Amino acid sequence: MGSKWRKVKLALGLNLCVYAPKNNIADNDEEDGSLPPSSDRHSDAALLSPVPDWNSAPPTPGSNRLKFSKSLSRSSSKKTCSICLTSMRRGDGQAIFTAECSHSFHFHCIASNVKHGNQICPICRAKWKEIPLQGPSLDPPLGRARVNPVDWPQNNALMTVIRRLPPRSNSSRNVVPLFQAPEPAIFNDDELLDHEVDSTEKSSSNKSLGDCNEQRKVKMKTFTEVPAVPQSNTFDKFTVLINLKAPASNSWQNPCRNQANMPQISQIPRAPVDLVTVLDISGSMAGTKLALLKRAMGFVIQNLGPNDRLAVIAFSSTARRLFPLRRMSETGRQQALQAVNSLVANGGTNIAEGLRKGAKIMEDRREKNPVASIILLSDGQDTYTVSNTGGNQNQPNYQLLLPVSMHPEDGSGFKIPVHAFGFGTDHDASSMHSISEISGGTFSFIETEGVIQDAFAQCIGGLLSVVVKDLQLRIECLHPSVHLGFLKAGSYPNHVLSDRRTGSIDVGDLYADEERDFLVSINVPAAFSSNETMLLKVKCAYNDPLTKETVTLEGEEVRIKRPVVAGQDEVSIEVDRQQNRLQAADAMAQARTAAENGDLAFAVSILENCRKMLTETVSAKSRDRLCVALDAELKEMQERMASRHVYEASGRAYILSGLSSHSWQRATARGDSTDGSSLVQAYQTPSMVEMVTRSQATLLGSPSAQRLLRPVLSFSSRPRPR
Repeated sequence: MGSKWRKVKLALGLNLCVYAPKNNIADNDEEDGSLPPSSDRHSDAALLSPVPDWNSAPPTPGSNRLKFSKSLSRSSSKKTCSICLTSMRRGDGQAIFTAECSHSFHFHCIASNVKHGNQICPICRAKWKEIPLQGPSLDPPLGRARVNPVDWPQNNALMTVIRRLPPRSNSSRNVVPLFQAPEPAIFNDDELLDHEVDSTEKSSSNKSLGDCNEQRKVKMKTFTEVPAVPQSNTFDKFTVLINLKAPASNSWQNPCRNQANMPQISQIPRAPVDLVTVLDISGSMAGTKLALLKRAMGFVIQNLGPNDRLAVIAFSSTARRLFPLRRMSETGRQQALQAVNSLVANGGTNIAEGLRKGAKIMEDRREKNPVASIILLSDGQDTYTVSNTGGNQNQPNYQLLLPVSMHPEDGSGFKIPVHAFGFGTDHDASSMHSISEISGGTFSFIETEGVIQDAFAQCIGGLLSVVVKDLQLRIECLHPSVHLGFLKAGSYPNHVLSDRRTGSIDVGDLYADEERDFLVSINVPAAFSSNETMLLKVKCAYNDPLTKETVTLEGEEVRIKRPVVAGQDEVSIEVDRQQNRLQAADAMAQARTAAENGDLAFAVSILENCRKMLTETVSAKSRDRLCVALDAELKEMQERMASRHVYEASGRAYILSGLSSHSWQRATARGDSTDGSSLVQAYQTPSMVEMVTRSQATLLGSPSAQRLLRPVLSFSSRPRPR
């Protein structure tokens, strides 16, 4: 009886008494182990486990929920290693390590964990006194198989010495530097692309796209401020709107949209991605933060396809390449999950070193996928490269955090966007925003820990749907008396020639269904002998990343009617909508400047005046959705400036994330990302929505995640204004 009761307690402590698919949870069953405190029982390995089969029936009182005693049978042959998620069978040729806490793993899996610096149980978080160690040689002896199945050079990812030092003067926590074996001088050990698969996919894609070539082209539209101008009238600042819309991705036209039959994104023909994740594992990430980060990375790994490649950089006081650039085949995913699960939080925050190694991986690649990007996540402030004084005087030079090769002024043409994620209330939002802005990426503010996976999902939902590469927009004046005034293009590089007759905008990459709106200011001359005036000609050229073809498009000529007598034409709602967006973005930037100078009252008044101005516009009177969302966002920013404490905790990050979203016209996560009134949804594409839906479904379907997230989601870490 005592033995059975001990098994029951063990099952409850390991959260095994839940409905879950077979083999998802390690069924370690030694009876003489002791359980750690309940606060330490959350399993990082369980967070990375696959989600339940959505086609299976819901749990019943007589199903898996009550079958823990059978699953814990010592004679069971279906045990699963919680690190690599594969079966552990005695006598199958693989050594099994059983720790003092009674949990068992493949010997090579747990030995790899220990070499990464992890000396606690991945399941129950118990600290081990006796740990498994392999020999000092990382290469197998001649004629013998490798002990570790991970087929990449281990010496550049393993921690060889761990030494605890006294606390830093500016930190109360101990720092554990990452002493590592020498890394190669060049990161040219990326896994080669499967050209045979690529050529086959390209051939099949060309066949399927042959009949729908027009649907795969960028759509261009133009709108004039008003449709007609009297012949005798002239304008110095007449506005023309240029709208670009990327083609839809085939991956979001599948009729099976329910969770059970949701199409696997990696199986749809699309441009493959090279993704480098640069992850903060400093001491402040310990506990729930790191567990949720591991789960979010598990979601990213599971949703990358076999032609996508992933590398992982972990940084604290220094940085190390945890996982080289490898294809996410079944083997690659398993190894990536194992590497991510080995992360241990400790040390300081050296963002610059993490980005340097991330950029080096991209620079040293032997081969390149069509799409490349870096994801940076940090919850702290870099104290190694720049010093943030917190005021406007002696403003830190955040450009130092980004490698020179990633700066736009670098003539090498190497440009990889960094999508930065500021985690919690203690991160340096100004530095993260600067990093993303300089590199051409976006800045997201993850305020509540529980939404980190959704934020990652939204980002990769876009990256996995790139349909346009290196788009260049060209604007030419047609009438000899028409000249360009300015191009309002947000953060997109733009240029007007000295004769002011030609201009260009470097739009770059577009996700499927993504739109871009640019306002062009021109002069309109008098026209006494004509019924219309030709104003502009718009052209664009870009690369199709799937077919590798260069596409050139010419839009229709922009003309306006020239009646003799003025009519009662209203301002175009399309033009008015974008003017409102730009005015709101300008107000946000001005308010931020005032707040940084310490004048919060003036900052709030700037936002309030902008809200009043919006109510008088054509868009507001027609209850335009974008105008309503702008007003809600400006109001939220006012509330986050209620006091200096509130602004420092969340206001600055919220405003900077909003500015990033508007300047690039791309969705970012900020505040409560599920708030329907926020502008988070304004720039979301169908692929982003689909990926976020997939993320939320996995979270809702995981009982262990529900238990872990319940206390996290029950409150917001943002200080609320009184």
